[in-house]
Amino acid sequence: MLHLRAVCPPERTEEAIRILRAHAGTAHLIVHRGVAVEPEGDLIEADVAREAADGIVESLCGLDLDHTGGITLEALDTAVSDAADKAEEDAPGEAADAVVWQELVGRSGEESRLTWTFQAFLTIACLLAAVGVITNSSVTIVGAMVVGPEFGPLAAIAIGLVLRRGDLVKQGAVALLGGFPIAMAITLGVVLAGNATGVLEVSKLADNHEVDFVYQVGIASLIVALLAGAAGMLSMTSAKSAALVGVFISVTTVPAAGYAVVAAVAGQWERCLYSAGQLLVNLIGIVAAAAIVLMVRRRGQRSRVTERPLSRG
Repeated sequence: MLHLRAVCPPERTEEAIRILRAHAGTAHLIVHRGVAVEPEGDLIEADVAREAADGIVESLCGLDLDHTGGITLEALDTAVSDAADKAEEDAPGEAADAVVWQELVGRSGEESRLTWTFQAFLTIACLLAAVGVITNSSVTIVGAMVVGPEFGPLAAIAIGLVLRRGDLVKQGAVALLGGFPIAMAITLGVVLAGNATGVLEVSKLADNHEVDFVYQVGIASLIVALLAGAAGMLSMTSAKSAALVGVFISVTTVPAAGYAVVAAVAGQWERCLYSAGQLLVNLIGIVAAAAIVLMVRRRGQRSRVTERPLSRG
């Protein structure tokens, strides 16, 4: 269940109440008249089934509440109520399969900005990958995969393509096109300094076969990227965030960037180019698979809504 709050201008309150009352996925409807200060108006609260939330929010936005008032959603861990149980039973579809598109857009927007925090995580991940390549440590490479924050912008691009939101595509692209070069440039400086002082020796790169998978690009790389992109988007849309850790470990985006830097310093230009190809294949594969998953889920959600009545009889 989700807890919905909507601030309404007084002239829109009754229409909003009718929408919530009519929907089969609504329970515990409460109206506080005249309590909203900024913007002024009434506050409506209700518990809604997750599978009904997207339709309800869309209907409330049809009243222009997203501009004249406000709508918020908050997850409920526990709802001990027959009314809540009935709302979840009557709502079309299953909660685990439901996508709240406004929530998804909001999350992807937050996680795809080129911020200092994003850049710091990406740089640290790239540095870890470079160290893992130099020391022939696959464990360190896995650590770099987990730390890397690049799935957020990739997901934003996929969501933007499916929903035709150019702002999300642009925001995700800026984060990737700005973040990776900066992270790689910093990593290049660290590797050059380390190699010059003998702390990080790149001369033995050709013998480090434990991490060869990072630069060996091929059809298997594309398959892994596609599967990871699909799993990542399924995780985002079903609120199964724990599965994202497995997605991060399976993707060789940041490791490929780190390997390209180390190979360049070592003068292994063929491996450097292969690593860049690995990075590109993974980025494209993840976005493509994530977009396909979104399109399938969107179509499936619409078909389930039309198969079951949304309104109370």
